[in-house]
Amino acid sequence: MNPSDIRPGSARAWLLAVRPATLLVGVVPVVVGSAVAWGHEGFHLRAAFAALLGAVAIQIGTNFANDLFDFTQGADTPERLGPPRAAQLGLLSTRALAIGMALCFAFATFFGAYLVGRGGWPIVAIGVLSILSGIAYTGGPYPLGYNGLGDLFVFIFFGPVAVGGTAYVQLGSVPSVALLASVPVGALATAVLVVNNTRDEKTDVLCGKRTLIVRFGHRFGVLFYGTLLVVAYLAAALVPLLGLGSAWALLPWLTAPLAVGLARRVATEEGAALNPCLPATARLLAAFGVLFAVGLAV
Repeated sequence: MNPSDIRPGSARAWLLAVRPATLLVGVVPVVVGSAVAWGHEGFHLRAAFAALLGAVAIQIGTNFANDLFDFTQGADTPERLGPPRAAQLGLLSTRALAIGMALCFAFATFFGAYLVGRGGWPIVAIGVLSILSGIAYTGGPYPLGYNGLGDLFVFIFFGPVAVGGTAYVQLGSVPSVALLASVPVGALATAVLVVNNTRDEKTDVLCGKRTLIVRFGHRFGVLFYGTLLVVAYLAAALVPLLGLGSAWALLPWLTAPLAVGLARRVATEEGAALNPCLPATARLLAAFGVLFAVGLAV
């Protein structure tokens, strides 16, 4: 999509703000959590579908919030290395993004209401905290992403919270395998963010962002990314080793060559050259997640 061909306020402008490639990060935890429920003979289609729609709505709302708050806080400047943002280009107003964000979170709340009927107060807590975290990532008095806490919150909410929560609304409990399965999902979701922050190290310094990469340097970002990939594959291997699933849980290891290739690119490239690594890491998460879900469901 060429931003110069997009009319302000058009459907294509909104599609740009949605950032479709990032939605995989919200979908995979629900797929893996549902696979755990299937493996425990407790899969519930309506609950899984509601969890999926709620997760995607929160992801889109968070993307709108990031577009809005990064622009108003001066992070999206002409020097930005990443994909273009709607507010930055004048394609959507901050008011429009705020309304879009609110509607997405309201949509998520609608589906969350059904899940509360199945899971009770824990689902209320998950929903409220997920929405607040989506806003607080780049907004509010202490933006998480600006103060080195983004990585931790991404791991928690796309890992244990999303995977465990999806299993919980279907099974009424969180099996040990769900918690273990949440580790690789959370690790790979965090790896997407690490690529983003490694790419933006120099421009983040200029706008006052204190990500972990800014605090500890480019080499740390490379090592952090590689460590997250290693953790993901080791966690998957622990499922059969600990007797929490069959050897089919090793299916994600088929994607290891992709992970090695990405780790090499992150280690040898800088700045805008890392842009292709973002969607590539999201695709790695998707491939890993689908294979992992199959392995857990067998």
